[in-house]
Amino acid sequence: MRVGIMSFAHVHADGFAINLIANKDIDFVGFSDVDLERGKAASEQYNIKHFASHEDLLAQNLDAVIICSENAKHLQDIKLAANAGVHILCEKPIEISLEAADQIGYLIKEKNLKFMTAFPMRFDPSIVKIKTMLEQNQLGTLYAVNGINHAQIPRRHRAWFADKSLAGGGAVMDHTVHLVDLLRWFTGSEVSTVYAEIENPFVKDADIDTAGLVTIEFQNGLFATIDASWSRPEAYYPTWGHLKMELIAENGTVEVDAFAQQLNQYSKKTDINASWIGWGSDSTKAMMADFFDSIKNDREPAINYNDGYQALKVALAAYESAKTASVINLA
Repeated sequence: MRVGIMSFAHVHADGFAINLIANKDIDFVGFSDVDLERGKAASEQYNIKHFASHEDLLAQNLDAVIICSENAKHLQDIKLAANAGVHILCEKPIEISLEAADQIGYLIKEKNLKFMTAFPMRFDPSIVKIKTMLEQNQLGTLYAVNGINHAQIPRRHRAWFADKSLAGGGAVMDHTVHLVDLLRWFTGSEVSTVYAEIENPFVKDADIDTAGLVTIEFQNGLFATIDASWSRPEAYYPTWGHLKMELIAENGTVEVDAFAQQLNQYSKKTDINASWIGWGSDSTKAMMADFFDSIKNDREPAINYNDGYQALKVALAAYESAKTASVINLA
């Protein structure tokens, strides 16, 4: 299978490149980037071919592309890929407006292409464990979830994250979508209401939000809060902070630290304090494997276009809520 990366703009492009290089079943053709300085740096770092235009990359008879461009460029890049007839794994958020996201949905349906939204945390073993516990009704009714996703503000070649015209938003746009996707996956329910408080307390030279507290209610009655921020200082390690959740349920609580791949269960029905740890997995690698398998076996990817659309819908509602100081109804 011949695969390329469209743009090295996104911080996750490095992880994709590393996995493609290591995958002996994939012919990693190279990557395209119109930012020649960024392209030269990535080409030298990973010893991979850099194409100066997306059209040049797409002319290489590809089977699939991974789109890692700036959020606001996803639609234009997806158009190029779709017209070339290649399957698409696209970084999140899928775009910065629902109008653009609607056009993406039309394109992939018209061209009959596989489309995956990049939500790798679904493949994290601690997250998968929670999904299994919920499916087996070990926790009983899920009442509430508190989610946290913190990181640093991207800099240097990825400084566009702080440019609203390219990113569509700041920390709330960047991080809310991850947790919304996990909660939708856990519950099989859609979001009904959104309320958010959004500010920029951390990076004064950025004209964009660096922190937000988003409260959401699902159609099944679940209540959740999402603390999304670029609050980690530059000296902080690991760079990407953490993704944590606390689930309050009928039969007890579950605390998960996904980046540490650690899960603790506290049950009021037993005296057991169980800790489940699964070090060493690569959720990006597992996500990519599912995408490639969906192409080979002509099936829907585990994470599809609608998953990306619904997550974007909630993120945009959070900004509208903060702007109007009101609850936004999505149901």
